Amino acid sequence: MTDATPQTIRLTDYTPPSYLVEDVALHFTLAPRGTRVRSTIRFRANPAGIDQGNLILDGENLRLISVAIDGKALTAFDYLLTPDRLTIPSDRIPGTEFTFEAEVEIDPADNTALEGLYLSNGMFCTQCEAQGFRKITFYPDRPDVMAPFTVTIDSDLPVLLSNGNPHGAIPGDTPAGSAIGSSRTWHDPWPKPAYLFALVAGDLRVVTAPFTTASGRPVTLNIWVRPGDEGKADYAMDALKRSMVWDEQVYGREYDLDVFNIVAVDDFNMGAMENKGLNIFNSKFVLASAETATDRDYDLIEGIIAHEYFHNWTGNRITCRDWFQLCLKEGLTVFRDQQFSADTRSAPVKRIEDVLQLRARQFREDAGPLAHNVRPDSYIEINNFYTATVYEKGAELIRMLRILVGDDAYAAALTLYFDRHDGQACTIEDWLAIFEEVAHRDLSQFKRWYTQAGTPHITVTEAFDAGTYTLTFRQHTPPTPGQHLKEALVIPMAFGLLSPDGRETHPTQVLELSAPETTITIKGLAAKPVPSLLRGFSAPVIVDHDVSVGDRALLLAHDTDPFNRWEAGRALGRKTLLDMLSHAKAPAPAFLDGLAAVAGDATLDPAFRALALALPSEDDITQAACDAHLVPDPTAIHATRKALSTAIARHLEPVLSTVYDAMDPGPHYSPDADQAGKRSLRATALRLLALLDGGNRARAHYDAAQNMTDQMAAFAILLEAGDTNVATAFHDQWKDDRLVMDKWFMAQVAHAAPEQAVATAERLTGHPLFDWKNPNRFRSVVGGLTAGNPAGFHDPSGAGYRFLADWLLRIDAINPQTAARMSTAFETWRRYDADRQALIAAQLDRIAAAAGLSRDLGEMVQRMRTPSDA
Repeated sequence: MTDATPQTIRLTDYTPPSYLVEDVALHFTLAPRGTRVRSTIRFRANPAGIDQGNLILDGENLRLISVAIDGKALTAFDYLLTPDRLTIPSDRIPGTEFTFEAEVEIDPADNTALEGLYLSNGMFCTQCEAQGFRKITFYPDRPDVMAPFTVTIDSDLPVLLSNGNPHGAIPGDTPAGSAIGSSRTWHDPWPKPAYLFALVAGDLRVVTAPFTTASGRPVTLNIWVRPGDEGKADYAMDALKRSMVWDEQVYGREYDLDVFNIVAVDDFNMGAMENKGLNIFNSKFVLASAETATDRDYDLIEGIIAHEYFHNWTGNRITCRDWFQLCLKEGLTVFRDQQFSADTRSAPVKRIEDVLQLRARQFREDAGPLAHNVRPDSYIEINNFYTATVYEKGAELIRMLRILVGDDAYAAALTLYFDRHDGQACTIEDWLAIFEEVAHRDLSQFKRWYTQAGTPHITVTEAFDAGTYTLTFRQHTPPTPGQHLKEALVIPMAFGLLSPDGRETHPTQVLELSAPETTITIKGLAAKPVPSLLRGFSAPVIVDHDVSVGDRALLLAHDTDPFNRWEAGRALGRKTLLDMLSHAKAPAPAFLDGLAAVAGDATLDPAFRALALALPSEDDITQAACDAHLVPDPTAIHATRKALSTAIARHLEPVLSTVYDAMDPGPHYSPDADQAGKRSLRATALRLLALLDGGNRARAHYDAAQNMTDQMAAFAILLEAGDTNVATAFHDQWKDDRLVMDKWFMAQVAHAAPEQAVATAERLTGHPLFDWKNPNRFRSVVGGLTAGNPAGFHDPSGAGYRFLADWLLRIDAINPQTAARMSTAFETWRRYDADRQALIAAQLDRIAAAAGLSRDLGEMVQRMRTPSDA
């Protein structure tokens, strides 16, 4: 690693800042190779600080030109400058209040890590979360230092943007509030930490719209895009307006500035960033048209636009005290965007989709060497903790809290939280204290969800005797790295009971599991019921319950809880695949008949039917095999899953043909939930029918496609069918659209035959349009292999592992964040056979031994190499 002894940061070491910031003035003179940044910062001693001694400011990759205190220039003898900080000794500090001034020079063109101020195809833009601001100027770069900012930008570029409101009138202003000229000043009156600072300058076009808040205040909404992309921002604007209205109606939160700007950027490590008043987005989560974006793209745009906007209150107005509290802003905001999407679309479908993502990403994380608390205890590189555990599991904790205290108490607690902590940097303790006060209950045991890693298992046993039915729940959380002993959690278990003929005899109730073992007894039943457990997925746990095929089929046919109805079919699919893998059993007729009934039930939401027909993923089956004490073989899992899909297609062929014809939504495209659901079910039917007709119907579907959803559905099927011409045709049609070409790159790797996947990825990295320095394009090929084609990645030759390691080392040299995040493809390596483990371990050792390894990738590899019992 670059750092011989990288520093571990611990939650227990937190101390308040010695100095607070009253206000900040920044003046940028932009130049690609030599941007000058002049800062004027008014400090005051923090009464809560332990020591008003030296002034210590973070700073990296900065060329210091001048520094002064209260107008007095300092010489090199008056301060200590190291590669990562500037220290002003206490004897140079004139009192408890003073003004610090500095001028530095930075090189945006050389900033390939995409942190701080960098260039993206001629456009200046920033990314400061978590610690990018220190690459712009010297500052106490920590979230608990909050201040108003005034920013002046000098440049000959036509659009100059920063946080807040445009300051003063400048001749030539556009109605959207940009400057056509050489200078622009912005003022953000709301105190914010430095990680929320943003600046954008470039040749951009704007899509603008008015908005009036609930209190009658006008706001100008702007979405800034590159020339030629103006026609692809309408849906993002619509999603923004709907998000603003929803937040007013559901949470009582209004927007608080005169202007709200969104900028679409091609080179971006993340999905988007909630900078106050100036959200910066990965362009794939802003730009959409029917011809170039799929229904899934529209869904993501809607959700991510909402997420970043909701941060205005849960993240910006109230932020986190330190980075260990990241789950406070992210978990709450993810829950809020999930609520918004559920209200906007189908709540049951949204819940299923959220749980699929949770299980695929977070349960996988919890089961491996990267498991960590929702609120971590320590880190070396904070960028490595922007994880599914912090985001998705963090959101599940908010959901559980709402279930436990009730909707009314939740709403009252949020109102009190906003009122009490507005303008503050808070902790999980602050958050839970609000709920304890409002709900009048002790949440100290619930807090363990934040401090204890791992996914709890709930073992369920039943007994029935003379009309009395007993359910016993035993909770157990397996050991995780550095945390072997686990305590009992508070777990809301929502459940209901069905009679043997499928009638619901006991509607949903919530049982709180707080002891290692909990028993509930229900009397007066005529027959042994079938329990429907964890309705709505009321807690992020794994239920271990021995359920017969017949009972699963009954739940699939009759459960009144949509999530559990889907879950019953999912469990049947998982069991069928495991039986086929381990015992070569044929699929159970009850399973196939159940799928046929769901597929043909026109009363059900088409999106729900599509989800019900989808088999568990290859990764899901891999983990299920491990849980069943089997050694998973990725090649066999892929082949078995395809064999089951073919059996389903044969059994359902007449139903599937009818569904395919009935689900045509017509010639006029809309991304709304109704049409998207129909296209999803139609594509599912098409995918299964292609296993029987060799893709003939898919070819006709491709040729007739009028939108990207239909075209991509058929494209993937034809690639799997071995069509050698469709990739060329798609390329020739879309080679000038950068976002569509990301799909082209990814689809070819993800849908290649496993034995050809690595060769396909290697071939595509030599394509003239493969820009490996662009995170989207890099992920499209490398992620297309590691996440999209598990059997190909885990080819027994180890070629997939070598391919990933080669590219991780290459990208780490210029973009450590991307390298670290892509390295998680290795996190489950101990699930596999000894030969594969040895091949992966060799690549991890090779990466760890590389000279100049970044702190980001080095920490990830170190954690993955640590023995599981450590």
